[in-house]
Amino acid sequence: MTDAPDFRDTVFLPKTDFPMKAGLAQKEPAILAKWAAEDLYGKLRETRAGKTRFILHDGPPYANGDIHMGHAMNKVLKDIIVRSQSLLGKDAPYVPGWDCHGLPIEWKVEEAYRAKKLNKDEVDPVLFRAECRAYAEKWVGVQREQFKRLGVEGDWGDPYLTMNFAAEAAIVGELLKFAESGQLYRGAKPVMWSPVEKTALADAEVEYEDIVSTQIDVAFEIVESKVPELVGAHAVIWTTTPWTIPVNQALAYGPEVEYTLVEKDGRRLLVAADLVGSVSARIGNVTKTDRHFIGKDLAGTVARHPMHRLGGFFARPRPLLAGDFVTTDAGTGLVHMAPDHGEDDFFLCKAHGIEPVFAVEGDGKYRADWGWLGGQGSVINPKFNGPEGPICADLREAGALLAASADFQHSYPHSWRSKAKVIFRCTPQWFIPMDRSIDGDAATPIVDASDPVGHARGNGATLRETALDAIERTRWVPEKARNRIHAMVSGRPDWVISRQRAWGVPIALYVDRKTGDYLRDPAVNARIIAAFEAGGADAWFTADHQALLGPDYDAAHYEPINDILDVWFDSGCTHAFTVEARYGIGTRADLYLEGSDQHRGWFQSSLLESCGTRGRAPYDAVLTHGFALDGQGRKMSKSVGNVVDPLKIINESGADILRLWVASTDYFEDVRIGKEILAGTSDAYRKLRNTFRYLLGALDGFSDAEKIAPAAMPELERYVLHLLATLDAELKDATAAFEFNRYARALSDFANNDLSAFFFDIRKDSLYCDAPSDPKRRAYRTVLDTLFHALVRYAAPILCFTAEEVWGTRYPDGGSVHLLTWPEVDAGWKDDDLRMRWELLRRYRTKLTGEIEPLRRGKVIGSSLEVDVAAISYDPGEAALLRSVDLSEIGIVARVEVVDGDPAVASLAEGSDPIAFEVSKTEAEKCGRCWRHLPEVASDGALCDRCDTVVNG
Repeated sequence: MTDAPDFRDTVFLPKTDFPMKAGLAQKEPAILAKWAAEDLYGKLRETRAGKTRFILHDGPPYANGDIHMGHAMNKVLKDIIVRSQSLLGKDAPYVPGWDCHGLPIEWKVEEAYRAKKLNKDEVDPVLFRAECRAYAEKWVGVQREQFKRLGVEGDWGDPYLTMNFAAEAAIVGELLKFAESGQLYRGAKPVMWSPVEKTALADAEVEYEDIVSTQIDVAFEIVESKVPELVGAHAVIWTTTPWTIPVNQALAYGPEVEYTLVEKDGRRLLVAADLVGSVSARIGNVTKTDRHFIGKDLAGTVARHPMHRLGGFFARPRPLLAGDFVTTDAGTGLVHMAPDHGEDDFFLCKAHGIEPVFAVEGDGKYRADWGWLGGQGSVINPKFNGPEGPICADLREAGALLAASADFQHSYPHSWRSKAKVIFRCTPQWFIPMDRSIDGDAATPIVDASDPVGHARGNGATLRETALDAIERTRWVPEKARNRIHAMVSGRPDWVISRQRAWGVPIALYVDRKTGDYLRDPAVNARIIAAFEAGGADAWFTADHQALLGPDYDAAHYEPINDILDVWFDSGCTHAFTVEARYGIGTRADLYLEGSDQHRGWFQSSLLESCGTRGRAPYDAVLTHGFALDGQGRKMSKSVGNVVDPLKIINESGADILRLWVASTDYFEDVRIGKEILAGTSDAYRKLRNTFRYLLGALDGFSDAEKIAPAAMPELERYVLHLLATLDAELKDATAAFEFNRYARALSDFANNDLSAFFFDIRKDSLYCDAPSDPKRRAYRTVLDTLFHALVRYAAPILCFTAEEVWGTRYPDGGSVHLLTWPEVDAGWKDDDLRMRWELLRRYRTKLTGEIEPLRRGKVIGSSLEVDVAAISYDPGEAALLRSVDLSEIGIVARVEVVDGDPAVASLAEGSDPIAFEVSKTEAEKCGRCWRHLPEVASDGALCDRCDTVVNG
């Protein structure tokens, strides 16, 4: 018996060395090395020189540890946007940066001192600052390599660092602009203070955690009142911060609140009428009386401190003051006022001439000379504040403690670095006022009047007004972010810019020892800036201050300020020493991009700094992304053990998987990542990779001589070009909207649904079996070439490594894919008539596939090529459509006969297709080369007419 002929060598199967298995973890480092060796970033700058510039200004991470998932998500998203803008032909530089000053680094260096039982305060400040600088340099180096491993392309050889001498000089220069225009003042008001870190904190440095505190009810005896029966009664206050009682200076009442007297153990107690029940529950049953008062009746009432017997500060009268902030939501309806430790307290007391006393030191202890508990603390210690602690014990002995229990659960501010509780503490600090109008004759112009986006500050506008105006002029992505930052700026207090630390840029001002005014002399300021440029911020701590002041001033008459600038002021200045320094004065960033927490942090500090010195925002647009959570939607925590490490993902699966995950998420909200989610991402990647592998194989040997013009192509090819033109417009729109989840989804859907499952599936017969010169095969390969050049570019911003591998496989000497620009896709390829025809044909194809599936499951057939189809049409128009195409090719079946059904007997549900399919196994023999079952095949394994012509000529 003779074996059947083997025609495999005559079939034009795809050929490519591009592997199905990605091996990204192993390949990506080699691609990075190639980019570095070829100076890809430098070539991009040369290639795009003179083109429209797009500047995404990098928000600086702290240089103090390995990167986490939030870092990875942020940097990848930035890189996708920068690469996409470069793909559009723009000059899109990316200058990475780091925030190198402040507590995150100083705290780590202090930890090393504490481990050695050394006191940082005993070390020379310059030596300590050198250790901080070395620590920051170490982590800049570590993080730089980790960010590069993500595929982030940028000016890694020349990043910006807030600790560079030029940056420190620019920061102090920006501060001095505020000073010269009169936008600084030194004052004392309560600020968030960390007793552990011994410094003021910005709002962005504070996080809230649930704790259990001691709640106490304290009686203040009333000694004077316009209402005689109140004299001798006791005003009752409730607080969860017992440590503030030693600093009490007044009581507050609500002018419209109704108060009543109740009796307890022979004493008359004044409380809000609405709170009698809750007060009774805390201090024990009270007896109600019929005596009621409106808050304004309490005007002129005076009480005395429970510890008045100590004399001095404690013997002073404690006036009852009207406060609009007093409510009956909780407590007693009366609030004790400690102006050192609360904003409402501070402003109400100040309005009545009551000043802070600064009783609590920076470490949280009462100062040694304080009349009650002097030298004791720390005030954040639960035992110190507890029911058995010294405060409650002394109040109990004085007969003033009505109740005390350590069971009050509430949210309380903590330092996000030390995790210790913080307090409100009144200390002398430097502030930038939010509501002070700037005189039009200010020494430094605030904004160029010709600037169309600036809001002139010399016209009486305040910093708050200027910032709110700038918010309205800025594009916010998503739009709801506008309301968030608008609310924050509307309600924020004056900006506290001073910190009592060692590592950072000093507030380089000279204050007149007699008047308390700071020196506003441009010549002195110029010498200060020059000193910083030469020696960095250290120059201030080693300065010859007389030399800096010059001959016009006596250094003995001036106090040099050694407080450190708020680190948010540092990072708020990055636009000045990065964007403007590199691209020209007045240049604004096109985009700032960070997490949603930066509405309180960098977005806002940059806005205020720029509005205060330039009268406008430093950015044209701001994009906010959410946070990375674990697979169950929980915040990642080492203690919980649910941290997903980006470095581990890269080492195991490759950076492109992580990049595709970022692009695929709805990153405007919080996003999840875990094993199952990454498995889905890997599957999506595999499908895209297989699409590229198919294209590379199917285009083996393709040259321009094989191309066919679109007008000469079959309908199917022209329809796919229509789909490509539609995709092109969608991707451009998504790029403009920074919606790369839409971009990635559209790209994947096109590759999977329109190409792999449809176009490639139908045309594989033509590719494998038609003659190379056949116009249909040439048209198909022409479209494949067009698709290749488009898809590899579309994928490049997201799958930066894979796109490079794909491009290099086809064009080994073709340079980097990232030097290319957006593909040339003719919008004229769009054809709505063609689209409607093929959308209908695709729907019928899907319906036919569903009819065939039972035959496959029942093993009646092994392939759809064994099926004959009767397509019964109950609509003449539909019948004409089906007869106008080769439905057997589209459906990948043996034969299709279009049969006119009788509309009169058709039973069609409303909205159903006017087409029915009847399928059966064909009796035609199978071609031994193309495997199609055709009538002309003489016997199983013989050749059909087409294959015979291709093989035998």
